[in-house]
Amino acid sequence: MVIRIAAVGDVHLDKDVVGRFRPALEELPECADVLLLAGDLTRHGTEAEARCVAEEFGGLAVPVVTVLGNHDHQCDQVPQVVKVLEDAGITVLEGNGVVLDCAGGRLGIAGVKGFGGGFAGRCASDFGEPEMKAFVRTTTDSADRLGAALRSLDCDMLVALTHYAPVPDTLVGEPLEIYPFLGSYQLGQAIDSAPTALAVHGHAHAGTERGTTPGGVRVRNVAHPVIKQAYSVFHVGDQLDTDQVSPIGQSGSQRSWS
Repeated sequence: MVIRIAAVGDVHLDKDVVGRFRPALEELPECADVLLLAGDLTRHGTEAEARCVAEEFGGLAVPVVTVLGNHDHQCDQVPQVVKVLEDAGITVLEGNGVVLDCAGGRLGIAGVKGFGGGFAGRCASDFGEPEMKAFVRTTTDSADRLGAALRSLDCDMLVALTHYAPVPDTLVGEPLEIYPFLGSYQLGQAIDSAPTALAVHGHAHAGTERGTTPGGVRVRNVAHPVIKQAYSVFHVGDQLDTDQVSPIGQSGSQRSWS
């Protein structure tokens, strides 16, 4: 039993980028059962930019599931952005999940944007000023909702979708000083609280593609500047043995898991 999951994040679409991904997206049914978008779909989170995302990623022959990123919140038009995406048939997750019937089984996807906070030994704490407490509690609430969503899904394979990183492994290449603003260990704990098969995220443009949670879940940074492809494809199933990538406008090539 194998489910094929395509994923990309941080595409930052605007009208000048529309059409760039579409040739490779049209090939998705040949190599993937679902497409996951790991946030930062737009540049500034405007309704107009969301329409560009809907044009590029809507109407595909496979289901499309997304979370929003920090860029998608910039202009405080989140309800409008979500409505445009959902009207295009794109499922938007934030603290909830969806189960899809795929050829290889029932795929459960739980998603949140996530937030910063840092990682074990170098993280913010819920102490001191109200502003610091609010920062940390935002992360805690997000991680709690991700964990609850993961544990609630009745499926054969379970995937976590976030924008912020759940582990520091996939941040290698970014300045250490900004790690606390790129992700949180609490997201990793949430992922490990359920039998998660794969976690994908974006946000870290200068990061590294591959990592692992403390509980052994494979984590993939699918930010477009990292994978430098239209999407990566992960074969999740009885044998987690292959990644694939698809260059924009070209067919994918196979690589081995490390």
